[in-house]
Amino acid sequence: MRHSFIVLAIAAAVLSGRPVLGQAPPGGEPDPGVRPTRLLDRPEVRITRVELQPGATRRSHTHDDVVYHLWVPVEGKLQLTVASDAPVAAQSGQAFFFKKGTPHGFKNVGTTPAAVLEIFVKQAGPAAQAALRDLAPELAAALVGGAQ
Repeated sequence: MRHSFIVLAIAAAVLSGRPVLGQAPPGGEPDPGVRPTRLLDRPEVRITRVELQPGATRRSHTHDDVVYHLWVPVEGKLQLTVASDAPVAAQSGQAFFFKKGTPHGFKNVGTTPAAVLEIFVKQAGPAAQAALRDLAPELAAALVGGAQ
């Protein structure tokens, strides 16, 4: 039930056309203890699950190839930093919205692995809205179990 609510909240935010919160780390090298897994990549939308080991940091980066970006913690204790703002605690199921190019980074501040689901809207308009409606079951599966 909780996951269905989260999926509906994410879809509603994207479909409303509201801006969403801010890609490659400086130098292009990977961040130790951070493992992104691409779950879906379509012309309209990309979904990635990012797993972080305890203490791991995803360095500040931007996504300049998308229109909007949803950042949703799904497990663990995470801290999110947007631009030069102070870091904020991010609770599982909470959704953060970024516009294209917004600098952001995140860290697992807990003692167990953490995971975040990132939903990137590549195109705005009716085609993207229809694609997101069709993806609701896949979003729910990603929130529940990640990549299997």
